[in-house]
Amino acid sequence: MSRTVIALLLASLAAPALQAAELVVYTERREPLVKPLFERYEEETGTRIRVLSDGAPVLIERLAAEGANTRADIFMAVDAGNLWQAAERDLLAPTDSAALAAAIPAHLRDAQGRWFALSQRARTIVYSTERVQPSALSTYEALAAPEWKGRLCLRSSKKVYNQSLVATMIERMGAERTEDVVRGWVANLATAPFADDTLLAKAIAAGQCDVGIINTYYLGRLQADEPGFPVQVFWANQHAGGAHVNVSGAGIVAASRNKGAARDFLEWLASDSVQADFASVNYEIPAREGVKLDPVVAAWGPFKPDPVNVAVAGQRQAEAVRLMDRAGWR
Repeated sequence: MSRTVIALLLASLAAPALQAAELVVYTERREPLVKPLFERYEEETGTRIRVLSDGAPVLIERLAAEGANTRADIFMAVDAGNLWQAAERDLLAPTDSAALAAAIPAHLRDAQGRWFALSQRARTIVYSTERVQPSALSTYEALAAPEWKGRLCLRSSKKVYNQSLVATMIERMGAERTEDVVRGWVANLATAPFADDTLLAKAIAAGQCDVGIINTYYLGRLQADEPGFPVQVFWANQHAGGAHVNVSGAGIVAASRNKGAARDFLEWLASDSVQADFASVNYEIPAREGVKLDPVVAAWGPFKPDPVNVAVAGQRQAEAVRLMDRAGWR
């Protein structure tokens, strides 16, 4: 056997050890929330995870600009509307996975398999435990009633979480009724809308307002730091559709050169033990049913989520933004 042939054989045998597999994740989810899991995947599989973090709109435009030249394999976002936008721009590939279909309920994933929820982010009512009895609360719509005049706090309408909530309301009860409700909310505001949900929860605790609507994980962080924090969750619309849920989720980039490895990674993220960690690190609710909850989250009690497919958040987003603008929600 010639030296050349021997050298080629040795090179081919050594190649897998020298060329470690790699996946590139474009993520809107904050790096501290995903880095421990990504490192765990690297240890378990030998696949290196490289991360690029930014806002979803920026990442979507980057994927569009990069086209077939992108190095991204996974797109991860923290709102169903953003996942829907990426899919509608043909930036995400349909994924046929029995494991993902079994793990993630149908209303928490794209019908064409282009993206899948990895955690649920409930957006519901919160209230002062010092000034409000939970028996006085019922639905999102009821917060438009005169009894809440000067007692309601909201986050800015510019935040996609509120746009997704209103989009789902339009789907459930129509644009006319939804606009009446949003106008009622605006009329009941105790102060100008807040920049984020943490400030809103703290305003309730300080007595600036009595009730508000937030993503529950913001309150989870505050309760974890201060167990006696005087604000609590109320699950809205339990007899009228269900509490609104959004998602943190991901899909495989259409131009990925590693679709098989990317599918394996998504299936791993949807597995039972990983789901618990993915959700609990941010006081969220696992997308997969039957997974153990973080104690802070479990203390809020069980609830019925709105069963409407979360893709509606994207489909009606533009309509929701126009409605909120007409109603004076800034």
